[in-house]
Amino acid sequence: MNRLLFLILSLGVAYAQTLPVQLVNDWAKLPPGVNFGETSGVAVDKDDNVWVFHRGKSPVMKFDRTGKLLASWPDVPIKSSHGIKIDPEGNVWTVDVVGHSVKKFSNTGKLLMQIGNAGGAPGTNSTKDSFNRPTGVAFLPNGDFFVSDGYENSRVVKFSKDGEFMMQIGGVRGKGPGEFDIAHDVALDEKGRIYVADRENYRVQIFDPAGKLVQTWDKIGSPWGLAYSEKDGMMFICDGYNNRIVKVNREGQVVGSYGKYGKIPGRFDFVHHMAIDSKGAIYAAEIKNWRVQKFAWQN
Repeated sequence: MNRLLFLILSLGVAYAQTLPVQLVNDWAKLPPGVNFGETSGVAVDKDDNVWVFHRGKSPVMKFDRTGKLLASWPDVPIKSSHGIKIDPEGNVWTVDVVGHSVKKFSNTGKLLMQIGNAGGAPGTNSTKDSFNRPTGVAFLPNGDFFVSDGYENSRVVKFSKDGEFMMQIGGVRGKGPGEFDIAHDVALDEKGRIYVADRENYRVQIFDPAGKLVQTWDKIGSPWGLAYSEKDGMMFICDGYNNRIVKVNREGQVVGSYGKYGKIPGRFDFVHHMAIDSKGAIYAAEIKNWRVQKFAWQN
């Protein structure tokens, strides 16, 4: 075997063709003197508005698809941003990794629900409604949701739409089947299957709706963020350590990738989270470059 190819495969990074995407230059149009902080999360709503979650002033910002700033929330009660998602009713959910909490807001910023100890003592793997450095959230069509919990606890927790505990997956830190070493994000497909970004194990583990492990993807790099494209049945993965976006089919095969390390537009430094709009455009949030970049597919 070619030595370079052996090295790539041994690191869990599969070779694939370059995705035919093109950077949309200067997408986010911020007012003079306004910048993102460490940009940890990005989400798209049903109108293709783009919600950015970052570790700076006004940590929640709303843009239209052209990058026009529509709203910003200066007084969000969070300690440190991580994941953000929009639920089926258009509410905005934020994951506070340092505050050990998940919060539900209306789309105008009114706090509607909070789960977790909100800056208090973290929970353990056996607690039903408290977290220890949670990371992500994902929704079923009926509003039930899953939280990846996360850096310290090694599990994914399912709640009803009303915030009631339903079940958990995992609970043991490790490398075995159904165990996690940093459950860094969670996503769902149209069949209700649960995809967990098992970051430090360099794999995605997939569970059926009842929580039974059905498939494991490796050789996809280190999965930090997940975004499922129902339109083509593909999963897009932020491979943070390798500074790239990876496109994976249902069999776990990498069919394309884009990106490499860099500071200039079009490159990445710790690509952390992503979202996909109705046209297929990709929005990628970066921790170290303090930005969200938009990529459109080339014709």
